[in-house]
Amino acid sequence: MAFMYQAENQRSKPEWGNSSHVIEVTNVTKRFGGETAVENVSFYVPEGSIFGFIGPSGSGKTTTIRILTGVYRPTEGEALVLGTPPSKFNQAKRARLGYMPQLFVLYPNLTVWENLNFAASLYGMSLSRKKTLKEILEFVELYEHRGKIARNISGGMQRRLSLASTLVHDPELIFLDEPTAGIDPVLRKKFWDHFKELQNQRRTLFITTQYVNEAAYCDLVGVMGMGRLITIDTPDGLRHRAYQGEMIDVTADRRLDYQMEREIQEIPGVIRMLERKSPNSVRLLVDQAPSVMPEIMEWAQAKGVDIKEIEEFIPPFDDVFVKLVEDQENRG
Repeated sequence: MAFMYQAENQRSKPEWGNSSHVIEVTNVTKRFGGETAVENVSFYVPEGSIFGFIGPSGSGKTTTIRILTGVYRPTEGEALVLGTPPSKFNQAKRARLGYMPQLFVLYPNLTVWENLNFAASLYGMSLSRKKTLKEILEFVELYEHRGKIARNISGGMQRRLSLASTLVHDPELIFLDEPTAGIDPVLRKKFWDHFKELQNQRRTLFITTQYVNEAAYCDLVGVMGMGRLITIDTPDGLRHRAYQGEMIDVTADRRLDYQMEREIQEIPGVIRMLERKSPNSVRLLVDQAPSVMPEIMEWAQAKGVDIKEIEEFIPPFDDVFVKLVEDQENRG
């Protein structure tokens, strides 16, 4: 499935009211007294996608989730979740949602199993649910720890127990508010493996995070800053948007002199040279790396230059995020 998203300067107009959109947000603003937490935010989430909502603490991510789950009503604008304003959810509609909050809110004096069993009872699940609970605990790798008291298990295990409680009633749309916060990189990767498996089971996931590099796991990424939605795009699209192109590193067998630099920048598809990495190596900004690299090789062959290495440079998402935020601030 291909996704084309724009928050600003849209290349194509969003198709609002599309039945395949499980979430539609239109010009939503949320104020608390004189403070604006979310300002004029619009986006939609296709069914079956992993939608990443990325931004620093205080950027409006949690407020947006609380609007989408019906905890808050927007001050202005409209939100539709599964085709219904969250303020009008009935019990059946709420049962189609799962919500994992930032903090551990289960009972510390109950066991892992008892907490999950309690969560199941809240959704009116059948008393013959032992097999289901076992499968969910196995999914989050907690079944062997089912008899442990919740307060005595590690923070990572508590996060996995929270995830299990979110999934116990088999929701189709899952909200996860910073689910990987404060856990080690190995466990963080396991969480994303779980999320991908949930997507394979045809669920839609809306995930907030401060870890910018987690954008790589998402189908679509919304970048938040100071309560505003800076942009939405695919991970590759975000990189392209941040730098207005793609990057290529070229290393030759000899020094690339001024004349060669000028000629390289005149090759079709090359936008400009970004930096000289060494006397023999340059980093170029190009329209599309796969189509430009053969052009560079052809130029080098005509000039008798031996290209030792040519490869696309993929900037880390930390840099992409900073660039997008800085550009937004410069635009005012």
